[in-house]
Amino acid sequence: MHMRTEHIGKRFGGVQALSDVSLEIERGKVHGIVGENGAGKSTLGKVLAGVVRPDEGAVWVEGSGQVHYRNPRNALSDGITMIAQELSLEPRQPAAENVLLGIERPRFGVIDRGKLADRYEDLVRSSGFESLKGRSRELVGGMRIADQQKIEILRALAREADLIIMDEPTAALSGDDAVRLLADVRRLSDAGTTVVFISHHLTEVLEIADVVTVLRDGRVVQSSAASEETPQSLVTAMLGRPSDLAFPEKVPPRFDAPVAVRVQGFTRSPAFRDINVEIKEGEIVALAGLVGSGRTEIARAIFGADKRDRGVIELYGEPVSIRSPRAALNHGIVMLPESRKDEGLLLRRSVIENVTLPYLRRLSRAGIVRTRQETAETSKIVERVGVVTPSLKSSVSTLSGGNQQKTLFAKSLFRVPRVLIVDEPTRGVDVGAKRAIYELITSIAQEGMAVLMISSEIEEVVGLAHRVFVLREGQIVAELTGDEATEDAILRAQFVTTPPPDLQMPPG
Repeated sequence: MHMRTEHIGKRFGGVQALSDVSLEIERGKVHGIVGENGAGKSTLGKVLAGVVRPDEGAVWVEGSGQVHYRNPRNALSDGITMIAQELSLEPRQPAAENVLLGIERPRFGVIDRGKLADRYEDLVRSSGFESLKGRSRELVGGMRIADQQKIEILRALAREADLIIMDEPTAALSGDDAVRLLADVRRLSDAGTTVVFISHHLTEVLEIADVVTVLRDGRVVQSSAASEETPQSLVTAMLGRPSDLAFPEKVPPRFDAPVAVRVQGFTRSPAFRDINVEIKEGEIVALAGLVGSGRTEIARAIFGADKRDRGVIELYGEPVSIRSPRAALNHGIVMLPESRKDEGLLLRRSVIENVTLPYLRRLSRAGIVRTRQETAETSKIVERVGVVTPSLKSSVSTLSGGNQQKTLFAKSLFRVPRVLIVDEPTRGVDVGAKRAIYELITSIAQEGMAVLMISSEIEEVVGLAHRVFVLREGQIVAELTGDEATEDAILRAQFVTTPPPDLQMPPG
């Protein structure tokens, strides 16, 4: 399907989200859309899919002429649908029902489950999604995120969509799952489906897209063949200036720095076992490994969010009892969770409410919050971490992803902790915000804080961490320090299984 937009504009209150956006989306091609958070990418995708009505401009669709979609159903009637970043599946229903919801073709008001399963399997075969084969009755809520993404794509194909808009489809996927999804998208394109691919991951866009459009401040900066671009050239277009993608200088902790936190014998079966890690003041230690290797589970156990079977935590050589997040906070351990939307922030609340929520008891007298102190201290930490917001009273939901993530940092650093745990610190943020977060993590480590970091981006681990513990199936399989901590070494430790000494063959 061929689509064209002319001079599209969209305003939300006082914010001009899109301005004079004109572009061509060619039939059977993958069209990448990139830009910083707040550049208008998702808004443009929603205009194309009929989710949002533009204030000005026109949309032209092959076979239909100029269109004025009032809702997604109107767009779907022309073969256009959108897979949003937040999946819209019904987790308590089986895969087949999710895929064919609303188009089940009941007979005399009764749905034939057998025929439903057959139609599901036909779609699986035609799409090439082998991992979904034979799973028509499986509840979607129990599936891996990667397979849920494929269920969404099957749903679009079941409705005979010719143009699919994907908004950050790999944001919640591991590296392997992301690679597989990109192959699936390429297969769809080769079969004639047009795909609009919105993503922060520039390397993914360049790998899969035929054409890349860059948005900045709601305007089209450029559209060009992906083969002519590099990550650096896209960043320059996104920011309007050249940007150094390198990481901040890595300053090692003092030679005589004390051990701030030591974890010994940490075990919670079957997630992880016999974990021994220590972090010095001023040191950044990373946990690397595939999704399911136990990284997040270990961090949550240290923070007291999950129970452990056994193990000891020491702070500056003294054993401490941490059985809840409240106890962790009292001992100076804070954690930025993997999902800011699900576990970290109250999106409908203001910046100041989110930042001070865990500390209201300390900011209160006789049950009344001392608002002057609250405002002064919040202003200070918000400025420290670089949150850009019209007001401390602005709803967090109105901020870009990068500023939401910085708000989460402000919340964690409001009372200077001894130990900071960060799980996927730059997930869902643009390249400019990433650099700011890297500098923040580096600077707080240099000030003497101990940092435990989890990241699925290996270059992030290598670029920031002084030491790396590689996990596989809940166990530490390698500790890499300094120049040893290369991307190649981490990947080898993640994937290559070394047999026990007694099973190794002698040389020759």
